[in-house]
Amino acid sequence: MAGCAKPVRHTDVVAVVDRDVTGSTAPSSAPRRDQPMPSRIFTAGQLSGRTLEVASTADIILRPGEVVLTFDDGPRPGKTPAILDALDQYGVRATFLMLGSAARAHPELAQLVARRGHTVGSHTYNHTDLSKLSRQEALEEIARGEEAVAEAMGAETISPFFRFPYLSQTGYLRTALLQGDMVVLDVDIDSKDYYRDSASVVMQRTLDRLDARGSGIILFHDIHQRTVDMLPGFLAELKARGYSVVRLVPKSGGVFGRSILTAAVNDAVSD
Repeated sequence: MAGCAKPVRHTDVVAVVDRDVTGSTAPSSAPRRDQPMPSRIFTAGQLSGRTLEVASTADIILRPGEVVLTFDDGPRPGKTPAILDALDQYGVRATFLMLGSAARAHPELAQLVARRGHTVGSHTYNHTDLSKLSRQEALEEIARGEEAVAEAMGAETISPFFRFPYLSQTGYLRTALLQGDMVVLDVDIDSKDYYRDSASVVMQRTLDRLDARGSGIILFHDIHQRTVDMLPGFLAELKARGYSVVRLVPKSGGVFGRSILTAAVNDAVSD
């Protein structure tokens, strides 16, 4: 199974996260230019932040210090439940962009994610690079993935949130989805947890990129052991640095405008 920006390598490296927190002040005898940058860039407080109701991609506007946690490619037995436990430990909610094939194989996990208070969206059926398909094939792959996730969810509700596999899109596809009442979730900080890196490397790389940007949507995958291993320490560090985790939810209830997406498929066929 591939990751969202580069094909995944399947060697999961387990590492113990052991990171010292640098103080925000240096000894007075140290020259100013030699003082370390403070690791706590905001005022530490409650990690769980506001709930942001979203009707379109344009509604996702984050304030300094706010992050959105997203997990792609699941659900995966042995991984997704551990991710949920870590999120519960810190009282935060995330968005899970599920593959239709994975949700269909593990409907009980898809439902568990929703019951634990997280938002569930779709990520195509087979994690195909849509930019390499015809318009008709790409739209059908998106619709098939959304339908499979919705079916796996049972009585739970799927959101209109969608992410392009490999973050690979075309102007036509993006426009078609936005016109079809889907919310395309972009990525501000890619953890690259699909690389053969240790958990501690993934954690530090993500924190460094987040600190440099100050806020943003973070991409993880709930299919890797390294992500499971690093998440508790990562959340603890987010809290120590004063970040808050924003929960994304659809502004209007129910399943999104599938008829509009179907119309887009029909338009593609006639092109």
